[in-house]
Amino acid sequence: MADFVNSILAWIESTHIQQQIKDVDYVGLFTNPWFLVPFVVLVLYLLYKQAFRDLIIVSLFVAVWWVSGLDYMQTMVVNGELQMNKILPVLFGGTAVLGFVIYLLFGRSD
Repeated sequence: MADFVNSILAWIESTHIQQQIKDVDYVGLFTNPWFLVPFVVLVLYLLYKQAFRDLIIVSLFVAVWWVSGLDYMQTMVVNGELQMNKILPVLFGGTAVLGFVIYLLFGRSD
């Protein structure tokens, strides 16, 4: 099992996904019509269908993506050492968001 996990981690490192996410041009992305038009169509469709639960989940995904690019996230690791005073709020915030998504998906009846 450890070999399987190590092979997946090696594959993720070989694809340089972390660097690609870090190098995303947010302004360019949200002004690019090839991204913006389908995104707006998705939001309008969810509003038309009154799928507010799905709209909230999409909004949370965009918010988590935005928060991951803040300077606060960039300073969580200093000299290769994880700063515990900075990771705990992120951990609790992520737990709260995950709990809210689980509540939206499984806790409510429509």
